[in-house]
Amino acid sequence: MADNADIAAEIQERHLEGALTNRPRWIGIDWAGSAECEECGDEIPAARRQAAPWATTCIECQQIYERKGRHVR
Repeated sequence: MADNADIAAEIQERHLEGALTNRPRWIGIDWAGSAECEECGDEIPAARRQAAPWATTCIECQQIYERKGRHVR
């Protein structure tokens, strides 16, 4: 039979696995090489890269993405 410490460790492990699975997709991106939109291939404007350095799409593609509702889990 598991004691409270074992149960707490198992819960903590599940939370950690969930957090790692659901982490933002931009973690680990090489920022120096992300000046190109991953959807259309156009250059991501410098102002957008400065405001949102994790952005992997241009504004137009991001708007399409959000309108389609794909950003909701």
